[in-house]
This record gives sequence, C-alpha cells and structure tokens, in this order.
Amino acid sequence: MLENQSFECNIGGRKLIIESGKLAGQASASVTIRYGETVVLVTLGIADKPREGADFLPLTIDYEERLYAAGKIPGGFIRREGRPSENAILACRLTDRPMRSLLPKSWRRDIQIITTVLSADQENDPDILSIIGASAVLTMSEIPFSGPVGAVRIGYINDEFVVNPTLPQMETSQLELVVASSKDAVVMVEAGAKEISEELMLKALEIAHETNQDIVKMQEAIREALGRPKVSLPEEVVHNELADAVANAVSDKLAALIKLPNRQARADALDTMKKELVGSLGGTYDEAEILAMLDKKFKVALRNSILNNGERLGGRKLTEIRPLSAEVSLLPRTHGSGLFTRGQTQVLTITTLGSIRKEQQLDGLGIEETKRFMHHYNFPPFSSGEVKRLGSPSRREIGHGALVERALVPILPEDEAFPYTIRLVSEVLSSNGSTSMASVCASSLSLMDAGIPIKRPVAGIAMGLITGEDGRYAVLTDIEGAEDAYGDMDFKVAGTAYGITALQLDIKIKGLVFEIIEKTLSQAQEARQQILEVIRQTISASRSELSPYAPRMYRIQIDPEKIGAVIGPGGRTIRSITDQTKTTVDVENDGTVLIGSPNAEKANKAIELIKALTKEIEVGDVYTGKVTRVMNFGAMVEILPGKEGLIRIGELDNQRVGRVEDAVNIGDEVNVKVIEIDNMGRVNLSRRAMLPGYTGEAAERPAEFRARPSFRDRGAPPRSGSFRRSPPGYDRPPRRI
Repeated sequence: MLENQSFECNIGGRKLIIESGKLAGQASASVTIRYGETVVLVTLGIADKPREGADFLPLTIDYEERLYAAGKIPGGFIRREGRPSENAILACRLTDRPMRSLLPKSWRRDIQIITTVLSADQENDPDILSIIGASAVLTMSEIPFSGPVGAVRIGYINDEFVVNPTLPQMETSQLELVVASSKDAVVMVEAGAKEISEELMLKALEIAHETNQDIVKMQEAIREALGRPKVSLPEEVVHNELADAVANAVSDKLAALIKLPNRQARADALDTMKKELVGSLGGTYDEAEILAMLDKKFKVALRNSILNNGERLGGRKLTEIRPLSAEVSLLPRTHGSGLFTRGQTQVLTITTLGSIRKEQQLDGLGIEETKRFMHHYNFPPFSSGEVKRLGSPSRREIGHGALVERALVPILPEDEAFPYTIRLVSEVLSSNGSTSMASVCASSLSLMDAGIPIKRPVAGIAMGLITGEDGRYAVLTDIEGAEDAYGDMDFKVAGTAYGITALQLDIKIKGLVFEIIEKTLSQAQEARQQILEVIRQTISASRSELSPYAPRMYRIQIDPEKIGAVIGPGGRTIRSITDQTKTTVDVENDGTVLIGSPNAEKANKAIELIKALTKEIEVGDVYTGKVTRVMNFGAMVEILPGKEGLIRIGELDNQRVGRVEDAVNIGDEVNVKVIEIDNMGRVNLSRRAMLPGYTGEAAERPAEFRARPSFRDRGAPPRSGSFRRSPPGYDRPPRRI
C-alpha cells in the first residue's frame, strides 16, 4: 500500500483536506476529502482494453449515499440503501459535467469514478467534494485530463457573498451557485436563485472562479507528488481522399440544406445525400466512414454559416426565437394545465394539488425531511420520433425535472399562505431543443391555470455558442437540436421579469471566459422578456379560484394541549372525523390543523367537529348527539367524537317515561343540553330541556323510581353488604366447623 500523503488549503474559513494512499489501494487512483466533518472517498477505475465498437467517451460517475454517514438507518422493509435517491443522481450529474468536457473525446477505455459519502455533518454538502475528488483522481491518473478543476458553492446572505455556506445558512440565502472552473476558465455552472440580477450573478461567478484557484493549485501539487505519466492517445486517421470526395459531392447541397426552414425537410434532404454518397462511394469506402465524414462536413458547414454569415438553421438570426404559442385549460378534470410550444418543441404540464400528507418523504443525508413541491419531467421516445423501451425515469429526466423545480420554487406562495402539496408533471410531446426550458414556461402557465397564487411567471431559454479558431464567437438564442449537437455550449437561463431563478451550463470546449458569460446572460434576459409577454397574453395572473375538482384546504389553530383530543386513542377520533365528513385532516405539532375537501360543506362540518372537540364543555351548551348505550336509569349520548354524557331517565321527556326505550334507542340522534358537570368531569345532559313546553320543573318519576321508606322507617335493619346487623340481645349461634 502507498504511503499516506495529505494536502490542504483553506476555503471559506475551513480546511479542505485531500489524502491519498490510506484507503482503496487497488483502485487506479483514490482520495479521501474532508471538509468540516464531511468525508467522501473518491475512487477511479480504468479498464485495461478499449471497449469494442464504442464511438463515444465511456465515462460513468456513481455517487453512493451511505445513510450511516449521518447516523441514520435506511427506511423500508430491508433497511438497506437501494436505488440512488434524486439527490444522489443530481450529484452524479454535477460531477460528470465538468469532467466530461475535459477528457479526450477519442478515449475508449471505460472510466468509472465512484464517490462514497463516509461522513456527513449536515452542514457541508458533499456534492462539491465529489467534483473536487473526481478531478483529483483524474489528475493523478494516466488519463490525459485537461484539468484540474476546483468547485465551490456561493451563497448571497444579508447582501453579502458567502463561500461554501453551511446547509442551515442556505435556508436564508438568496442564491445557491455551484461553479467548477479550471485554471483559465469556468467549466460548469449550476444555480438556483431568488430573482437575482445578472450583475450580481456575474459577480458571484467571478468570486467562485477566483476561489477555485486555490483548489486547482492544491491538485497541481498532488500531481507533482503522486501523478502518473500520461498515456499517449492514438493519432486520428485522416482520410483526405474521402474528405475531398464528400466535400465535392455535397458542399453546395449542405449550404442549401441549412437554409431549409423545416426540420423534417432538412432530415429528408440529408437522407437523400446519404443514399447518394453511399451509392457513389460505397464501392471504395466503408459506409460508416462515409456517413461519419458527411456528419463532419455538415457540422463545419453549419458552424461556418453562423460565424461567417450570421445565419442559423432555417435562416434564423443569432438572437431570433422560433415561433411561440401558449394555451391553458386543455384538460377538463385536472387541477390545472398549460401547453407551451416553441418551434417544434412542445411541452404539456399538469398541476395536481393535495393535502400536506401527500408531501414527499426524504430519506437522505441532508437536513430536509419532506418536500411539498415536486416537478417531474417525462421524455417519451415519440417526442423525438424514436422507438425505445419505456422504463423508470432516466438520469437526464430526473436532472431536467430538478432544474425546472429549482427555477419555480422562488415564485411559489409560502406554505402558511397556501397549505397544499403541489405536483407538476411536464410531458414532452415534441422535442427539438431545450425541452427543460419549455417545461419552465408550461409550468408557469399550468400553475396560474390551477389558481395557485404565484408571485409572477417564470420563463426559460437555452443559449448556445459557436467558437472559431481565430477567437471569433457567436452566442445563439434559443438553440435547437442540431445547434446543441454541433455547438460548444448549452447554457440554460430561467427567471422572471425581475431576475434569474435558475442557471445550468454545459460546455464541450475547455471553458468559458467571462466576456462570453456576460454576453450570454444579457442576451438571455432579452429573450426571457419576449417569452414572458407571450405567457402574460395567454393568462395575465393566477385564477381567482381553484379548480372545482381540487381540494380546498382550510386552516384552523387549536391549543397544542388539545391535539390528543383531536387524534384520539390510536387515532380513533380523527379517523371518525374523516370517515364522517370524507375530508383529510392533518394536525401539526404547533396546533395547526389543515382540513382538505373539494366540498366546502363537508370541510365546514369537519371544522365544527374539531372545534367542538377542543372546546371546553360548559353548562348550558347545546349539542346534537347519538345514543350509544341504553340503561335502566338513562341513556349515554356521544355529543362529540370520543366524549359522552348521561341523560337520566327523568331528563328524557317532559312527561313521565316508564322505560328508557320508550323515549330513545341506540343510534337515535337527539338534541341535548348540558345541565351539570360534576367534580369528576362527568357530563349530565337533558333532552327535555330542548323540548317545547319545558318549564324547568322536574318531571314526575315512575312509581318504581319514587322515594321509598328507609329500612329504619320500616323497622327492618339496613343492609351492609350481604350481612345483617344483629338486633340487641340476640345471641349468634355457634359457628359449625
């Protein structure tokens, strides 16, 4: 085993420590990273041989959350970690994106990086440690890696930027920005914000990049001490004859194809080119080589058209957005729906409201245990004209869903003002670029259609980039599929009319300079205002009322000491209320009670029952109760769930009642008045006090219940238990044995 070596630097007022040589000695490279009391192990595995038939970079990132890291035992029957949580998948993607852009695209040996969270102090998020650890093991390895990179989180708290704020601090932060950057440029950005201005966001990016330089220098020291020699990549084989033949055959056709306004027309024209090329060159070259060369020529032609002529696919200008349209209330029985179309990209988002008991339970390493707002994103194969097997959500679907969710959170009403669980589902119906940002727009429409009082709508746009060898570049507004595939950047920007709510940057080049970032944010703001105007023209504000099919939530406050009375033994009382009224009832520890029902009458009935349960019963109160038991001296009536009182036989009617059953029977509903509460808390009721003709005088009692002479008056000794007292002078006979 290698000798353990340790490296450290100070980030955000805390030590960041990287160690190597102590753990996971058989991995190709491994490090442990400690920040505060959060510790992660990051390992690298490299296959010995290239993957056969691979024409892509075979990189896999795994992020293993171990609940023992936070002193927790997993939920569920088997009490063991299973499939990755949503947070784990997002951490995988956060680690993958900066690494992939800095690895050689011609590498064909499988690379697996595994981050295992060993300790989580619930103050320092381990996700940025995963990025740093992945960069460190690649820097130490034999793989040619254009790193290292550092990663930090920036918050904005009390009008000040904070480097790596703790998880409790993040609850009051206006910004959560994660930036990965190399020595020279920004490589990856992920952000959620509460309507932060472009100027503040740019300043935060600069602080993050500057802070990352200390982490980069530390990894350079690791490379000097522990780094292995880098392997040489195989030289790319260039078929000049094939390149010339393809260029001569299609150069003019590609220029015309790029100007075609319709994607399908371009696809048909490209298919025709492929058939013609294979027919004319197939006898000399392999078909796969011919098609790969055509793809290269198309990429070069598109990029040159943008850089040289300022013309994009379909003849669009650099800042031109495709045709926009929006609709609401498409589905009659859902709680809200919105359809957003941008060119050939189309998304339908559906809103569903539920009680707080429907909130998502989180079983992870963070401090949050529940979540009331959820956005789920579905990308079926028909949306891109493909045929694939359907299954559980992919990492991409989970990532896009989380990005949209992050963009919408700042404009949602507070839980106290709108006590609902909210679920949005975005169905991608057609895809040709930036379905995630279309989902942001469709979600805003759907939320307002559902009557959820959002602060203001959010819109999103995807920005692209084309760079040239001479330093020229072009920033593209609203990129479509081919511009994403053949371009250098996918920069998603979402926000309101007042500021940014979410960012996500992925690049295919080595990094972005701040000049390009600044221009991108400015151009995205202009595009966002255009889209917001289309949304406002469709629905200017949230509807004043919820859908008739959505539950209505009513909030009341009770004394926390009375919570037990509402719930009852084993939950019997609260179940009785929900069964009677067909509502949902949720009780919180502070005495807040939320009642949910689409029917206002049923909800009010539940409120009355709960108020009655928590109200102190007083003499003179009137109730409608149900007879639960009948005895020879009276009847027991349940006046409130779990609370009974006694109507004595003399209080049943104004007239004489011979038998209790002559007046009431089990199951009868009767109006009663509280006439007495004894010192033991027992409640005595009167039915006759609620009857016409009541005078307040006692009714005549039946003969068998009238006062009888005492034993002494009748000359007989009184009973004491089962024995009689012997009269004076009486001699008890001797007891027989």
